[in-house]
Formats: sequence, C-alpha cells, structure tokens
Amino acid sequence: MIFYKLSNDLRDEIRHLRTLGKRIGFVPTMGALHQGHISLIQASALKCDVTVCSIFVNPAQFNNAEDLKHYPRTLSKDLELLAGFKNLLVYAPDEVSDVYKTDEDFAIDLGNIGLVMEAAYRPGHFNGVMNVVKRFFDLVTPDITFFGQKDFQQCLVVKMLIRHYGLPIQLEFCPITREQDGLAMSSRNEQLSSAERAIAPAIFKALLHAKEQVPVLSPHEIRKQVLNELQTYPDLLPEYFEIAETEYLHPVESWDDALNIVACITVRLGKVRLIDNIILK
Repeated sequence: MIFYKLSNDLRDEIRHLRTLGKRIGFVPTMGALHQGHISLIQASALKCDVTVCSIFVNPAQFNNAEDLKHYPRTLSKDLELLAGFKNLLVYAPDEVSDVYKTDEDFAIDLGNIGLVMEAAYRPGHFNGVMNVVKRFFDLVTPDITFFGQKDFQQCLVVKMLIRHYGLPIQLEFCPITREQDGLAMSSRNEQLSSAERAIAPAIFKALLHAKEQVPVLSPHEIRKQVLNELQTYPDLLPEYFEIAETEYLHPVESWDDALNIVACITVRLGKVRLIDNIILK
C-alpha cells in the first residue's frame, strides 16, 4: 500500500502506471472501512493490476449537517486495515480543496432516479455524489470502478454519469456484504447502540420474506406486508419501502412490468439511517 494526501502526487503516479500499460481499478469510500469495502478492493485486485482506494468524507453529499458532523472518521484504523494489500494506492486528502479544485458543477439530470427514494429524502445528495465521483474519475482515470450493491440507487447514478460523459470506465456492481445475522455492513452500524444492533437484522429478514412471496403476492401486497412486519418493532421507523424496475427505479404494480425488479428500503433506527435492498427477480 502506498498512501497519498495530495492529488497531484497521485496523478503523477497514475501517469507513470499508464506508461507501463497497467490496468487500474478504483474503489471510492468515505472511510470507516469494513469487510464490505475490503470485498470491493479484493474484486478490483482480481481484475486490475493496481487499485486506487479513496478515503474522503465528501461534505457535498450530506444534506444533514449533524450527519456530516457525526460521520465516523477512522483514518489510522483504515490504513492499518489496508496495509497488507499489494498494488494498492490510497488517496486520503487532508483538505476538501484538494478534491474540489474548481467549482465546476458535474451534476446531470437523473430523470426518475433523481426524484425517488434517496433523492426524495436527501435533497442534493446525489448532486454531491456526482460531483465528487466525476472529480475522482478525472483524477484516477480507472479502467474499472467498483461500487457496492447496498447503495443500489447510487450505482444507477454513477452508471448514468459514466454514460452521460462518455467515460471509458466499466462499472462493477458488487454483492452486498452482510453480517452473520444478515444486517448489511455499513460504516453507520458502529453508531447503533447494543439494543438497536439487536433489532437491526429485522430489516433484511423483512426483505427475505418479501422475496419469498414473489410471485404469490402482488407488489402492492408485499409492500403492505413488509411495512406491517416492521411496525412490530417500535424503534424501526421506515422512511420508504419500494419495489421498482432496476434501470430507472420506476415503481412496478405487476411482476410482468419489468424483467428485473428490486426492493429497496430505508429505515431509521435511533439516530442511524440504514439502507438495504434485495433483487426480487
């Protein structure tokens, strides 16, 4: 592992790697690394000669100042976790200005994806995602970039960004990494109390029940069933549970509406916001 704080130093190294014909993978993170992040780096190592991992808490994608303030920052621990990786370049800038060298706006019209689910509950979030990801793409110029399926809507946003700018980047959706009890791994899980942590697996349990009912129940009936199931846990407060096609997240009312369908959920548990999803067909 080689650690960079300055984008110019990383850029020089990438130019050198390009002269050697190296295939470059990119894994963007906001730190507080866990096994889910590690799985993305491992996926990149299988397909690329060199992997770049960014560790940057991007203020532009937080619509809640308190959320930004309390987001875990564990750089020393993160670097220890990555120390054993070969052919890994880690970019963790000290200053936001090292990433945002200009005020150019890279946000694009996302259509329905920019209106529903996370976009509806976190105004401006995906604009922040697009602006930081485009800057990272311009810096790293990866051949392949790796994103986790847990942030399914974000994956679709990045897919549209790549298509809009005609970037020669392959996007890999990597499977969700889960704890033994099914909870999707997230940096935010560390903020759960022990009592909240014991309740959290109910989210994935409800998603599994939803998948088991396809196609016996209609999407409408499954939506109702999942929300009723979660209501048995007073501390779980669903923001949304949606069943949609997997390209633009238009809701489906029949299993014949689309070839590929996903169920997406976001739940508040105490002060923590947890997201998850499952492919239904």
